[in-house]
Amino acid sequence: MLYCFGGSILSSLMLAEPPVAFLANTTGVLLASSVWYLIFYCPHDLLYRSLCFTPVRLMIAGMKEVTRTWKITGGIVHAHKRFADAWLIMIGVGWARGAGGGLISNFEQLVRGIWKPETNELLKMSYPVKVSLIGAVLFTMQCNFYLPITKNNLMLLYTMFLVVTKINMMVTGCTTSPFASLEETMGRLFFGQKPTDSQAVDEIKGPVNGISSPCASLDGEKSEAVQRKHAKKTE
Repeated sequence: MLYCFGGSILSSLMLAEPPVAFLANTTGVLLASSVWYLIFYCPHDLLYRSLCFTPVRLMIAGMKEVTRTWKITGGIVHAHKRFADAWLIMIGVGWARGAGGGLISNFEQLVRGIWKPETNELLKMSYPVKVSLIGAVLFTMQCNFYLPITKNNLMLLYTMFLVVTKINMMVTGCTTSPFASLEETMGRLFFGQKPTDSQAVDEIKGPVNGISSPCASLDGEKSEAVQRKHAKKTE
């Protein structure tokens, strides 16, 4: 429940509202409980195996991203009613609604008896947390009439970006954030961040087959490791 309704719990705490308010949604609680039970205790893991089917996984991932958009906009509208001109509060609540499961993951792990401070999303953000923050900023600007676009059009464009990016990452098997190159450029420009050793080697070697991407560099490193193993065996 902490992971499924983490956004509602976190946003409620930020707005000084009851953190157990999500329990009033009986349908949602029963649905989450039923899915949890069937995933772990369905005979012969039939539900889990059916969900591992690639088209089904892609469909569920797309539906999840659509839900993320609605959560972000709902959080911003809810915060706007109480704090009309407080941009930081609107962004924070929208961000919490959209990526609450990730932001509250450390507390959820602590409840389960597992403590992994190195997985703190505030220190090392995952892709869903990053994209939720960007969406919260965009929808807050639109809500305050600083973006020349209607809410429905912005929701459509943002949702399309989320769905296409998520499906592309799942199909290609690339776990690197699509914002990695932008983050690296901004880090060098504003914070003087130096490239790592692997990045420096990749820059010296240049792009592979005319394509320069993090996934391609990872594939190149794996192929080099395999070649070294073969060379050692022949020796």
